[in-house]
Amino acid sequence: MPPAFVIDLSAIDLTVVEYDRSAIARVNPQSYEMSQLDGIIWHDLNRMLCLGYKDVTENEFWVRGHIPGRPIMPGVIMVEAAAQLCSFFMKHIYGLTGFIGFAGIDATKFRDTVVPGKRLYLMGHIDKVRSRQFSATVQGVVDGKMAFDTVISGMRV
Repeated sequence: MPPAFVIDLSAIDLTVVEYDRSAIARVNPQSYEMSQLDGIIWHDLNRMLCLGYKDVTENEFWVRGHIPGRPIMPGVIMVEAAAQLCSFFMKHIYGLTGFIGFAGIDATKFRDTVVPGKRLYLMGHIDKVRSRQFSATVQGVVDGKMAFDTVISGMRV
């Protein structure tokens, strides 16, 4: 059974975008096919919460080969999207300076598939912040169902 959502999606206007793809690109260094975050919808700095999304299209670099005839978003790309959400939050909203590198993945569970034509909502809760490192719980949701959940850590390099 999946854990409870870290953010109540019904309490947020999902049509409002706080930061679009171009605003994210000014903060996150990932580009071209490695840019896996399309928008930030909402954040709460006091509670260290952030909600973003990735619109999964037929044009994703992995569609042709994962899996031919039945494309499924690779789990590692879902986790990369989660890391990009947290990196944006920590740099632009929280104010951490410098380059933030991916430091770890823990307790990841893939619970449903993500396919082209769907919006993957990414809900992040920054659990712990130290001087150079942070950890976060991130959940991916499609059509109201949890597709994955993970704990990631990042480190200022």
